[in-house]
Amino acid sequence: MSPLRYLENVVTLELDKEICIGCGMCAVVCPHGVFAVEERQARIIDRDACIECGACAGNCPVTALKVKAGVGCASAIIQGWLTGKEPNCDCGGSC
Repeated sequence: MSPLRYLENVVTLELDKEICIGCGMCAVVCPHGVFAVEERQARIIDRDACIECGACAGNCPVTALKVKAGVGCASAIIQGWLTGKEPNCDCGGSC
């Protein structure tokens, strides 16, 4: 079975390596293994696996991560699960 993938090359995730302190919280909270921490430095290892949930940015103590959480199909699917409603991302396609 292949890993869950979002849309290729559209993720808003950004990592500022100058600010990162290598605490590893991003790797701990990311549900899709987007990050690795090596030698006290986080790095993005699978950017397109990001579902833009915002967990990494919300848990980064130095704001080294930025992501526009709550946008796109992934957010619509999560909201659908939480509310029991049909997902609607307003993109005109099917989530």
